[in-house]
Amino acid sequence: MTSLARALVAGVSVIALTAPAFAQSTLPQANDSYFLAAQEALAAKEAIQPNTGKAKNVIMFIVDGFSIPTITAARIHEGQLAGVDGESHSLAFEKLLPHTALVKTYTHDSQVADSAPTATAITSGVKSLNGTIGVDQTAVLEDCSTQAGATTMSIFEQAEEAGLATGIISTARITHATPAAAYAHTVGRDWENDAALPEDAVGTCPDIASQLVDWSFGDGFEVVFGGGRSNFMLDSQKDPEDETKSGARKTRDLIADWQAKYNDGEYVWNQEGFDALTADTSHVLGLFNGSHMQYEADRAKDAGGEPSITDMTTKAIEILEKNETGYMLMVEGGRVDHAHHAGNAARALTDAIAVSEAVQAAYDAVNPEETLILITADHSHVFSIAGYPTRNNPILGIAGVADDGKAYTTLGYMNGPGAASFDPANPPTLPEGADADAPLTIRADLKDVDTTDIDFLQQALIPMGSESHAGDDVAVFAQGPQAYLFDGVVEQNYLYHVMAKALELNAAK
Repeated sequence: MTSLARALVAGVSVIALTAPAFAQSTLPQANDSYFLAAQEALAAKEAIQPNTGKAKNVIMFIVDGFSIPTITAARIHEGQLAGVDGESHSLAFEKLLPHTALVKTYTHDSQVADSAPTATAITSGVKSLNGTIGVDQTAVLEDCSTQAGATTMSIFEQAEEAGLATGIISTARITHATPAAAYAHTVGRDWENDAALPEDAVGTCPDIASQLVDWSFGDGFEVVFGGGRSNFMLDSQKDPEDETKSGARKTRDLIADWQAKYNDGEYVWNQEGFDALTADTSHVLGLFNGSHMQYEADRAKDAGGEPSITDMTTKAIEILEKNETGYMLMVEGGRVDHAHHAGNAARALTDAIAVSEAVQAAYDAVNPEETLILITADHSHVFSIAGYPTRNNPILGIAGVADDGKAYTTLGYMNGPGAASFDPANPPTLPEGADADAPLTIRADLKDVDTTDIDFLQQALIPMGSESHAGDDVAVFAQGPQAYLFDGVVEQNYLYHVMAKALELNAAK
């Protein structure tokens, strides 16, 4: 029998038989630093054992607009701010949450999603329509008559019914799309207060803020931290932080209604009130800004003071963990999205780093063996890392010089406020001394501009008042019970099903 025949009979790969069999120690690259680091990483991966148990707790971080390039740029930025090599640096969650997958973000009616149906997919397990929250694909956008028959049940509603404690945190308005998906059901994501309701919805389709206060599942949310105070206040009420501003509602002082509902609870609106909270608090409503909370880079400027996303996360865990059955907590870094819409990469990255720090704090505060922790995004942005900058080049800095002779940054946007535009009837002319065959552009030369300034807007190709979302996949990182199920490429509504399985919310009784 030939050697080939013997191999076939044994079921052994012929390629494996005939390929050179080098011992690792004999490889010329065996002592290379990258080679050795990869071997260590492989050994660490091999040591990971799937946790197939039941989760007592789930902590879900949703970073609004947390695209893959945003993760990469935030990683490099954090490393460079710390004075270490940014490219090989890792954000906290990249080290702590080893199970990963790519997540498809399309919605039932759109290639490119907004935050309302993507958050609904994550919290309710179904894909729905852009602009709608907590309803399924049968709803019609902003048609109140289609709402009642299309509502879903969120994982937070299920958790409360199962006796778990629940909490929601957002650096955006707590009535904004992502946190609202925990409790609201509406065919209009902008119906955040009763003044925003169309005439045919008044009295039939309640506004989002009222749905939070009237939420009837279990004993209600134990923790609510975020912005959006104006949506809970009457238009006759002055804001406690800024008396030049007032509430947005026509009817119902919802803060008073919440306090009446939870007469043993605490309502706080500034840093002082937040600092006074203790783990003994039974229910807390914290509304720290009339609208969205401040960007992380600007928190110190807030008149009333605002807690960080890390502080809100750790405080929430202290309060929620009193429930021996467990808890379900959402933490949204909402303002990464807003900074991207503004074409402002520096603030987007600063807020992204703040969420990573909150993940570390959460991990340190819990038993990771009984807590499923995951971080993901609702959608992507048209944000890119481009050019050929050298290793250790500032991520917010200049990447090089383009064919038009002008400097450009590593980070940029496909569209947005940073784009230049001109009147076609009066096109720009070539600058004096320029090559007549050079491409004609009107963008600014950035060679003498401080592109690392917190207020700098990255250049964009297409002029738009607000940069747009993108349709590419986002990532999910996870650890804890059932985290191993995040693998490969998954649909966004699949995330709900893993969390529900971990908590055994859909298990047969």
